[in-house]
Amino acid sequence: MSEPGREVLAKLTPVLTKRWLSPDAWKLDVYERLDGYLALRKALAVHPDDLIQLVKDSGLRGRGGAGFPTGLKWGFIPQNDGKPHYLVVNADEGEPGTCKDLPLMTCDPHSLIEGVIIASYAIRASRAYIYIRGEAVHAARRLRQAVNDAYKAGYLGRNILGTGFDLDLAIHSGAGAYICGEETALLDSLEGRRGQPRLRPPFPATHGLYACPTVVNNVGTIASVPYIVLGGADWWKSMGTEKSSGPMIYSLSGRVNNPGQYECGLGITLNELIELAGGMRPGHRLRFWTPGGSSTPLLAAEHADVPLDFESVAAAGSILGTTATQIFSDQDCPVYCTYRWIEFYHHESCGKCTPCREGNFWMTRIYRRILSGQGSHEDLDTLLDVCDNILGRSFCGLGDGATSPVTSSLKFFKQDYLDYIEGRTAPRLSAKVLAGAH
Repeated sequence: MSEPGREVLAKLTPVLTKRWLSPDAWKLDVYERLDGYLALRKALAVHPDDLIQLVKDSGLRGRGGAGFPTGLKWGFIPQNDGKPHYLVVNADEGEPGTCKDLPLMTCDPHSLIEGVIIASYAIRASRAYIYIRGEAVHAARRLRQAVNDAYKAGYLGRNILGTGFDLDLAIHSGAGAYICGEETALLDSLEGRRGQPRLRPPFPATHGLYACPTVVNNVGTIASVPYIVLGGADWWKSMGTEKSSGPMIYSLSGRVNNPGQYECGLGITLNELIELAGGMRPGHRLRFWTPGGSSTPLLAAEHADVPLDFESVAAAGSILGTTATQIFSDQDCPVYCTYRWIEFYHHESCGKCTPCREGNFWMTRIYRRILSGQGSHEDLDTLLDVCDNILGRSFCGLGDGATSPVTSSLKFFKQDYLDYIEGRTAPRLSAKVLAGAH
């Protein structure tokens, strides 16, 4: 690691990942020895409204992509309405390049469970669910064992720690549909229906699970809550930036020497992350990257010093998203990468709305034509026109996200498209692939 990388590393103190490398960190006794469930005892001793205010004061924002203020979302839940309240944790991690929730649930499941209990107490919920992606078999097993252990220890169930608070927590495995990462589609799936987004309003805060007030939060959001309760709002805000507080887990993949999960304060730059990851692989030079997965607009090498927080990334023309930081070099083709992503969105579209269903279908055809050497200049105009008809007109964010790599790659790398169209770059796909598209 270079000297700048060591300087960055010296500033980092693990918070969210501090237990990950401890032997048997997923076991209850190890978790309890490492401050586990101390925050729960502290939280149950105060009024639920005070907990909501604490989370508001901390500036915690959703770690699932949207970055919505967590305390504000909790505050939307109506009280004294006579209806049951629900907390649902979105663990359906499916954004290409994202892998921050799975290791957290595998290595430190009790931190999520403790956060669930505290959050449920704050919003007055007596029932909570963790909706986990179907392929995450090992993480689901760890979670279920941790839930069983928490019940036995009195952290879940009736009269938790003698406070009179009751909570039941269930782990629900989905069937691996990317659309179920959208909160209303997740709720439909949890109710036993096909996972498709709902029309909003009404919003989940008033008409969520079983048409009752519901908070839907990401794994990383809920797992952050115990640390805020123990450390306080000011301590949490001492990390990150003024408007994007706290630490974040960045998923680094691609052309770096040591891909993996890196916990850093919000506001770190890509160059600093690459230093932490041991630098670019030999013979590779940064060309483009995603700050938050494939549904966030691509950024180029010139943006490598943009602070990775919600405001700075937005000002650069992208979205922080799930902090799935995919690194591509001068040996990678932005046109082909975008094609692969559009294939993914075409496959994962639930088909409920016409713009997303038809738009992604036709964009895959156009990309196959371009990459097989049979594209035309008009195809580029058609791509932008299709994106214009998808963006803001789809039923949910899947369609909007699918347009991001298309429009951003055309913005920064239009010449790469022209090289395929005008014959300067050899076809990437065969005529057989193109024929199979029709």
